[in-house]
Amino acid sequence: MVLAVFAGLPGVGKSTLAAAVAAELPAAVLAVDTVDFTLQRYGVHEHRPGYAAYGVIAALAEEQLKIGHHVIIDAVNPVKAARELWTDLAERMQVPLRVVEVICGDDTEHRRRVEERYQARDHEGIPDWVRVLERRAEYEPYLGPRLVVDSWLAKDPVPPVIDYLR
Repeated sequence: MVLAVFAGLPGVGKSTLAAAVAAELPAAVLAVDTVDFTLQRYGVHEHRPGYAAYGVIAALAEEQLKIGHHVIIDAVNPVKAARELWTDLAERMQVPLRVVEVICGDDTEHRRRVEERYQARDHEGIPDWVRVLERRAEYEPYLGPRLVVDSWLAKDPVPPVIDYLR
């Protein structure tokens, strides 16, 4: 069993890579955005946006790990406090924690992806390029072991990610 955290800014390709890796492992993919957007859709608002979604995902991940499933967390994970949730969970469940930081090494491509998602959005939680740049400024550098995957350069990133998770 492994607890994998796919982290990175919106629009870098985390969800696409997480889904492809999950199909190969197999693993449950738990996306913070899905929970956050669903809470908003049901009128649940909080003074710290996203905070409850991270907590819900941590609780769901724990349940999946208890029954022996690999778990992939799909979340921006911009700050140390969010990242500590996964460290604490892995320690408590006595499973390895593997961080996959996904980046898009080409700003033009990254912006294209973000703007395409924003134009097709089905809810207000999808950020535009300005908001992604704001998130980039808030994003704390990862310290510690992780696999960095550039979704723009990598031709087939799934096999090396699977190797890293195993």
